[in-house]
Amino acid sequence: MDEQELIHDWNLSSSSFDWSGVGRVELDDETLRDGLQNPSVVDPPIEDKIRLLHLMDRLGIDTADIGLPGAGPRAVEAVTALAREIVEGGLAIRANCAARTVVADVRPVAEISQKVGMAIEACTFIGSSPIRQYAEGWTLDRMLATSEEAVTFAVREGLPVMMVTEDTTRARPEVLKALYGHAIEWGARRLCIADTVGHATPEGARALVRFVIEEIVKPSGEDVGVDWHGHRDRGFGLANALAAVEAGATRIHGTALGVGERCGNTEMDLLLVNLVLLGAHEADLTMLPEYCELTAQALRVPLVHSYPVVGEDAYRTGTGVHAAAIVKAKGKGDTWLADRVYSGVPASMVGRRQRIEIGPMSGLSNVKYWLSEHGRDPEDEALCTRLFEAAKHTDHTLTEEELEVLCRGA
Repeated sequence: MDEQELIHDWNLSSSSFDWSGVGRVELDDETLRDGLQNPSVVDPPIEDKIRLLHLMDRLGIDTADIGLPGAGPRAVEAVTALAREIVEGGLAIRANCAARTVVADVRPVAEISQKVGMAIEACTFIGSSPIRQYAEGWTLDRMLATSEEAVTFAVREGLPVMMVTEDTTRARPEVLKALYGHAIEWGARRLCIADTVGHATPEGARALVRFVIEEIVKPSGEDVGVDWHGHRDRGFGLANALAAVEAGATRIHGTALGVGERCGNTEMDLLLVNLVLLGAHEADLTMLPEYCELTAQALRVPLVHSYPVVGEDAYRTGTGVHAAAIVKAKGKGDTWLADRVYSGVPASMVGRRQRIEIGPMSGLSNVKYWLSEHGRDPEDEALCTRLFEAAKHTDHTLTEEELEVLCRGA
């Protein structure tokens, strides 16, 4: 049977967005900058940062924020090492660095760029919302003056520039027009819309991206990219990122496992999976679990068992109905079918496989499959009954050790 006939995809209904016309969406990985701002993480050694950088490159991620060198000597050292690794390792990934809109922050970016012989995009940022302006005591004239000094300095130093407005999703239209419009005149060739406090809804994200493109970028007549940088405070991180693409954003930011300030950023791993499934990004995702596991280990953050795609339970079931369907699919000799009958994201896509366990919700299908996978006779009725009865009288999924003891008749 035609595989496409086995799944009716309501995501492709006539009223839905046509992803086939999007083209390739670029990705910017913020794990090594915004991700490290979370107060619960550990800033890992440079060796782990370099390993993460290589995994980003292999995952087809276009750019990585490798730090904020204006933060001090330790940051300068790390950014220099990462930039040098990109050059000497022949990596395809490009680098950028965060910098406040002050020359003192931009200067070390320029110095590192010149030292290693590689262009580093300067991501110059300044708060843009009225609440931030009020808290800081800023006037728009002052914001424009400091931004102009930083952006023009970066351009003179030969750095590509992205103008970032913090808290864009709560900023007034006229302020955004002033900051972004002048930034384009000063030489910035990317604009970044930042949902700094996770305020936006998907509809808000679409509206804001469309406003920036229609009211600022197009009237400028310049070739300017639009980035989306989202946070998860309301749980909309991934949804907002996809909404931003629908509205025309050309590059999306994220972090491994969504690490970042407060509740974190858009999850780069889940963004990759969804864009590949939607046909808006091409990448070999078989090393995605390694990317996430290294992040969890290096930053000392938990990789929750139920985390989508890369969590321990993502392709693991102890439920009888689910297991029976997978076993029947395997019985048809159809690997494609078995990997999708109870999975929205195929396990093979990320280098994993379906796992069937035995627990209180299991049926005989679970028992027979487990026995077969472990080199034992699945037609041994006494053995099947022993494992099945034990499962029905326990309150948890049986471990390998418990099952081996039962198999031995102990």
